[in-house]
Amino acid sequence: MNIAVYGRQFNDASVFPFIRQVFDSLLQHNVNIYLHQQLNDNLQGNIDTSGFKVLKTGDPIKGIVDVFITIGGDGTLLDMVTLIRDSGVPVIGINFGRLGFLASINKSDIAAAIHAVVNKEFTIDSRELLVIESDQKIFGDDNFALNDVTIHKRDDSAMITTHVTLNDEFLNSYWGDGIIISTSTGSTAYSLSCGGPIIFPQSNSIALTPVAPHNLNVRPIILPDTSELAFEVECRGSNYIVSCDSRTVIIDKTMKFKVYKAGFQLNLIRLNNESYLSTLRKKLLWGLDARNY
Repeated sequence: MNIAVYGRQFNDASVFPFIRQVFDSLLQHNVNIYLHQQLNDNLQGNIDTSGFKVLKTGDPIKGIVDVFITIGGDGTLLDMVTLIRDSGVPVIGINFGRLGFLASINKSDIAAAIHAVVNKEFTIDSRELLVIESDQKIFGDDNFALNDVTIHKRDDSAMITTHVTLNDEFLNSYWGDGIIISTSTGSTAYSLSCGGPIIFPQSNSIALTPVAPHNLNVRPIILPDTSELAFEVECRGSNYIVSCDSRTVIIDKTMKFKVYKAGFQLNLIRLNNESYLSTLRKKLLWGLDARNY
């Protein structure tokens, strides 16, 4: 089995023993290890990676890599989306961060998780993505998002007005700090913090969540994932921000955008001892009220 590992820069040296455990567990199962170039460079001087193959950005992975492992947090796994793209290679995240909705494997469960992956004791949880298009390709070919697409004012600017059409029919004009177009996966991210709903991955829905709306009668709305949304932004300030997951671009003029479901999905690995509900309960501390005991 060929397993590739990806990670960002590590500022905390306390994670290196866990990274070594990842490599040791993989080697115990006679796995061929591929390190992404960025991770390989970041580990130099801390962990010996001389025996591993290096995978560069742009190298083909379909038909070569069987599984991708991310080490870090949810942001690290989101970075992986632009590397995996439409290859269909499944991914699992080991959480070195805090909440970890996507990177759901705890550091204490590394050995057990790798054993399950190598022995294929898991199911595939396919997640939808969004695509954003504009006259100018502001995100190049990486114009797809697993969590959300967000239009937001700059910190030092006045509120923005976002005119939205749904399937070529006018929906609403939103006055406020911005708007979030969220997948079911992203419904537990930024959208949730702005009052958006939690959407089960099998719901085939996306959420449109306003950020600090000026009109109090404006609320989040759930839409079918077959919807095509169009946006035009008015801004009294000099510019505003458009983000696609963790990638952000500053726009300095009026521009029109289209957002719709991507033609491919990301395959998340879900171990047999976990479920979406168990993740929600654990991460959101549901049922942990002292009155229940």
